[in-house]
Amino acid sequence: MAQVRELPQVIQGGMGVGVSSWQLAKSVSCAGGLGVVSGTALDVVLARRLQDGDQGGHMRRALAAFPEQGMARRALDTYFQPEGRPEGRPHRPVPKLTLRQSPRQQELAVVANFVEVWLAKDGHDGLVGVNYLEKVQMATPTAALGAMLAGVDYVLMGAGLPRQIPRLLDDLAAGVVAGVDVDVHGAEHPHRVTVDPRGHLGDSLPDLARPRFLAIVSANVLAAYLARDDSTRPDGFVVEGPRAGGHNAPPRGKLELDDRDEPVYGPRDEVDLDKLSALGIPFWLAGGQGTPERLAEALSRGAAGVQVGTLFALAADSGLDPQLRDQFVDQLASGTLDVRTDPRASPTGFPFKVAQAAGTLSDAPVYDARRRLCDLSYLRTPYQTPEGNVGYRCPGEPAQMYVRKGGDLADTIGRKCLCNALTADIGLAQTRRDGYVEPPLVTLGSDLTGVEELAALRPTGWSATDVVGWLMTGT
Repeated sequence: MAQVRELPQVIQGGMGVGVSSWQLAKSVSCAGGLGVVSGTALDVVLARRLQDGDQGGHMRRALAAFPEQGMARRALDTYFQPEGRPEGRPHRPVPKLTLRQSPRQQELAVVANFVEVWLAKDGHDGLVGVNYLEKVQMATPTAALGAMLAGVDYVLMGAGLPRQIPRLLDDLAAGVVAGVDVDVHGAEHPHRVTVDPRGHLGDSLPDLARPRFLAIVSANVLAAYLARDDSTRPDGFVVEGPRAGGHNAPPRGKLELDDRDEPVYGPRDEVDLDKLSALGIPFWLAGGQGTPERLAEALSRGAAGVQVGTLFALAADSGLDPQLRDQFVDQLASGTLDVRTDPRASPTGFPFKVAQAAGTLSDAPVYDARRRLCDLSYLRTPYQTPEGNVGYRCPGEPAQMYVRKGGDLADTIGRKCLCNALTADIGLAQTRRDGYVEPPLVTLGSDLTGVEELAALRPTGWSATDVVGWLMTGT
């Protein structure tokens, strides 16, 4: 277990693909909060940053600190382009996630997660976490190993029920083969994805400290389920309400939509904080908690603090493309910023918050003009074929392809390619051979109270340090 330290009152959300960048997490950590890097698709992020010339040399600086230099050199040799990609040339792809992963594929994921966490922790002694998605099960073992090699302090996971993560972290800290069971649709038994720390690093494997694990949940029953057994019990909960950005839990009971075609949440979706407190496990509140008053209220109700996303997403040091950030800040100033809970956008089937903006996939003409394509494939679901093999499908792929693989045509309607869109959010959009550039899709929280108040105090913009200071002191 990592060294026991005072619990942070402010957790910065692990947003998107690289929106919660190492720069953002480092700033939050230095300001006294828990800075969190997004652990989603970091193999793509590293590979594309290297292909774009590694501006500032940060990727190479972190790679030079990796404990097994053979792995670091192979990543550099494969992807680094000193002069950057020629204009209009597509990024070189990385291997798609599968149940059977090659050593080189696992290497890249381990190294990429190390790089992001190492950069976030470099030069200070603040707390740094990494956020993963339960829906991307096949990526988790290698990603967690890379983060732990960099000394990550916290692992956070949502978008599902992360019951296997405490055991995974225990095994990785012990340096033994570690893995998770992966749900395969139609199969009688789950399949397993593993990573062998010593097999990859040999004698270069250092002692690994086990990070604290925070499970992101939306209901008391889920928290109680995880807390009842040592093998599933987390070190804390982040209790995320339906106003939070990114993926939301579906409403309990039958799905109903309002006049904006948004899911309707009711009393059954509210968390009983007294019952949560009775579990004796620290918890943080998330979703519409981004003001000093909300932080104070959370503390008064027994929470250790709050998790905040949107304030940090629009900070100057987030990974969000500056033009997109300016676009949303301008909409905020004009009172036209609108965030919709889209029940169909995400291929996961979970409701997903979509910030409405021209030029993004929230814009119907932009969505209609995009040719459906699934080439990054992080949200693919493995399924058992009639022949007994394992295939992969995603509701965001071409509809006829999804149906040919046994999927329901209705599941493809309105789906958006989050994988490509979220990489576009941070300036790493794929350029197709015909010149088409993948458009972005931005997620923010639906409660804009915090950003409106902070924008009034800092009309020229704010940093992550400003956010932590304002939440903690009100100034």
